[in-house]
Amino acid sequence: MAPTLSFMLLTLIPIVAGFAVPEPQPDAAGPVHPLITPSPTLHGGVTRTVKFRRGILDDLKGNVNSVLSELGSNIPSYVASGVPNFFQGFPVGDDVRKSLGVDDSQVSALPTSVLNIPSYGNWTDQGWNLRFRGNVYKQPNTTEEKLNDLANVFLIDTSVEELPPDQAAQARNLTASIFVLQQSNENVTFSLKPAPTAGASGEQGGGGAVTASGGSQEIALTYPTTSQGDFDEFLHIESNGLTAGNATSDLQRLNVYAQGSQIGNATSYLVPPTGLTIISDIDDILRITKIYQPKEGLLNSFARPFVQWKNMPAIYANWSRSIPDFHFHYLTTTPEQITRNYMDFIYKTYPGGSFDTRPLNFSDVEATLSIRKYLLDRIFQTFPERKFILVADTSNSDVMKDYPQMVTDFPGQVQCIFLRNTSATDDGDKFPYDTSGFEKLDKNTYMFFTVPDDLTNLDIQNGQCLNASVQQNLTFGYQGLPFGVNLGDSAGTRVSSSYTSAWLSVLAVGLGVAMML
Repeated sequence: MAPTLSFMLLTLIPIVAGFAVPEPQPDAAGPVHPLITPSPTLHGGVTRTVKFRRGILDDLKGNVNSVLSELGSNIPSYVASGVPNFFQGFPVGDDVRKSLGVDDSQVSALPTSVLNIPSYGNWTDQGWNLRFRGNVYKQPNTTEEKLNDLANVFLIDTSVEELPPDQAAQARNLTASIFVLQQSNENVTFSLKPAPTAGASGEQGGGGAVTASGGSQEIALTYPTTSQGDFDEFLHIESNGLTAGNATSDLQRLNVYAQGSQIGNATSYLVPPTGLTIISDIDDILRITKIYQPKEGLLNSFARPFVQWKNMPAIYANWSRSIPDFHFHYLTTTPEQITRNYMDFIYKTYPGGSFDTRPLNFSDVEATLSIRKYLLDRIFQTFPERKFILVADTSNSDVMKDYPQMVTDFPGQVQCIFLRNTSATDDGDKFPYDTSGFEKLDKNTYMFFTVPDDLTNLDIQNGQCLNASVQQNLTFGYQGLPFGVNLGDSAGTRVSSSYTSAWLSVLAVGLGVAMML
């Protein structure tokens, strides 16, 4: 009985209410300085935050009526894989103060810190613009006992006290990074310097770029931080010896230091108008996460050291060495509070590159499902003449929708799409995924693969995206449903309604069980 129930619940965890998610819209921010690249601000000044709780089964119960109302005679319109519930509803503001029991006088005495996210810059007729992205916060003084209590909220069938000492320490450190106090209305100033190294591709400098020939300066953000402590702004920077973007194909590295903060440092990249950029997801494509198995996903994210997925670093290192001026951009929908571990892992394991993470304004499941497209659109719009390689895995429903949509929205810019088929290589992945978005794409522009070696010997620089030795056997529709059902067939034959009914029966029974828990 228990294994069957466990199977059903794992199958049901990804399902969320089937309604359309609105795209984030820019706020009206008044006229933009002509030398500054317009930077859309996230819509809405007040964050809608899910109440902080463990919530995996609670969220499932809360969505029962919504799911059933959308089923009809088909499967749900949303299958939200790749958005684990333990990455939702992190506490902010007063919730943190209440959890830690700190008052205003204690907060005012704390030093200010800056989460500075490695970013990218673009070349315009006026010169180089650089994006500044991050968060200003204060780190409360918290006892080990209190951190243990808070960390245990994120763990299933174990506790910090039961973990090995190194894993317990990481769980406490990551929990501390979640329970911070974001600082609103702060003015931030940065110092820029040439960066000699960043990344670990095996090349001099870490791969992905060259040390900038100049660019040293100080620059202040135009706007103060948001109510959530965030900042995200493109600013024109002075040349001061930098090579012009229309005079080089090299990417130039700059160290960006947040003044007044000892840990507010990052490496950013000045990217020329033309060339090739890879936009890569991280979880379950560059590192082993298993977000489709909640217990394992939690341990791999909060306690265990990050571990590379097979020989994927060798694939990226080879691309960095063999493809001139290849821009690496790492995009994760992980909340920004816990991305320091991600950045540290990437820079120790993969070529250096810029980052995108989920801002605090995107705090619940619906918003999470829209943030990837928002960030993809932004970098495509920033570099309209560059071509892009998109890499991720099938356990992300937003990827399965957004990646093929980018081909339609930005004709000629998507060079290749590579997707690891996690359900084909890990029997713990019970998440259905939808391939229907790929049906109208050129079959030579994308590939579903199972191991990193499938990506070897491809001339991606010249648009070779398909390894002829890797069988695709692709149908278009929902894949990976219980009982081996796939909704869709490349030959035009649909699965029988009895199989669909069997899937819906499991769904209904599982939802009923969840409601009783």
